Amino acid sequence: MSETLARLAAIRKLALPLVVLACVVMLLSVYLRLEYAGLGCADWPTCYGQLLTEGPRPHTGIVRMLHRLTASLALVLTIVIVWKSLRPRVLQPVARNAGLLLMLMLFLSVIGILSADPHRVAVSFLNILGGLGLVSFSWRVLRAADTPALANSPPRRDILLHLGLATLTTSILLGALIGARYAAITCTTLPDCSGTWWPAAAGWTALDPFVRLATAPVAGDAGGVALHLLHRYFALATLLLLGSAGLRALRQAATRIAARILLLLLALAVSLGILSVASGFNLWLTVAHSASAASLLAAIVQLQLALRSQSAER
Repeated sequence: MSETLARLAAIRKLALPLVVLACVVMLLSVYLRLEYAGLGCADWPTCYGQLLTEGPRPHTGIVRMLHRLTASLALVLTIVIVWKSLRPRVLQPVARNAGLLLMLMLFLSVIGILSADPHRVAVSFLNILGGLGLVSFSWRVLRAADTPALANSPPRRDILLHLGLATLTTSILLGALIGARYAAITCTTLPDCSGTWWPAAAGWTALDPFVRLATAPVAGDAGGVALHLLHRYFALATLLLLGSAGLRALRQAATRIAARILLLLLALAVSLGILSVASGFNLWLTVAHSASAASLLAAIVQLQLALRSQSAER
């Protein structure tokens, strides 16, 4: 038992900086993608998506080098954690979560090679989702090392929390498609899109990520409008479902802290999303909105563990 506790303690010491590095990698990735796309440039929005008319962009610059360095350090830490969780015997669920994180990192390394070409919607789409996944999975590794017994215990079924996670995931997928398709300027009004409240039939084709862009869509483009509206509707459903789950969890002492964090991050994510549109897609507000989405995923994991702890005490 003492040997297991010592291994878990060693993994925790590595997992905490891993979470920090994963957050930095995600933020730098979001910044690079949006900055290269032209978000927040001096002659916005005419400059938005201009790189689609150019050739593949070079992987240069201080920020990109910093991104590579932090990503490499995170990869090394993950490999060490996987090794420590497998020998001399497997430590679950740390090994499972660390293994999934390592596979995600290796997958993103391959995707990164292809990301020089901005025309590939699927590559940008997967890159955006992968960055969010880095934060979520690294947090799972840390929590699995902190509370291995709880992470292995049967989950408590909270229908509101599960539905909220589903709608949040869908909203994130739609937001990722907006970024990958350079569709930010297709809808710049709130809460509707210039009088449109429901996606037109022609707009549903924008849900297909396996296309190659020639140019960025213009304001009012049916596909972009569809993505914006669907993203907002699922975000509203997420607000209602996760908000209800968080308010219910506030009633119990065992889940109160996790519920407060969830509600705070939920309010922050929604506020930043509204402010991003209202500001004309300010670069830093949009980066912060992406970061809040990743933090919200981690907060859901934290509340799930708190619910399991509450069930285990009964």
